[in-house]
Amino acid sequence: MSASIDMGVFAETVFAIADEVFSAMIDGEPGGLIPAFEPFEVPADATYAWVDVHGDHPGRVLLATEHETAMLLTRALLAMDDDEPVSDADFVDAFGEIANVVGGNIKSLVPDPGPLTLPQVSPLPPTDQAELLHDAQFIWRGRPLAISLWSLP
Repeated sequence: MSASIDMGVFAETVFAIADEVFSAMIDGEPGGLIPAFEPFEVPADATYAWVDVHGDHPGRVLLATEHETAMLLTRALLAMDDDEPVSDADFVDAFGEIANVVGGNIKSLVPDPGPLTLPQVSPLPPTDQAELLHDAQFIWRGRPLAISLWSLP
């Protein structure tokens, strides 16, 4: 994926994609997601969701955020009340779907991309030998959310 994406504009491009996805699927209007003004570290209690792109330039699009933020995103996507319980299956499906839609839109930036994998959701980041290409950091409703692009071996 790295051969075809100008990393200098990655954050702007990802913001445009994520803002559109969040506005349409989660918030119902623009403004819920903003660029982070200060860099942040992914918290220890993070939850990760990712999709891999196969093809000439294999890569991964990975979302990372606090577990509570991932739960809030799930509730917002599923139009649930803030205190409504979320099943494990709904959580994995919803947070994975956000990664899938964001990843699918980022995939469209690569010439001749291969297929996307099914989304994965985990309390741990992937453990393969992927190489971080770029990390874009955002704030959703006051909470940190990172979207990164990785090159796969």
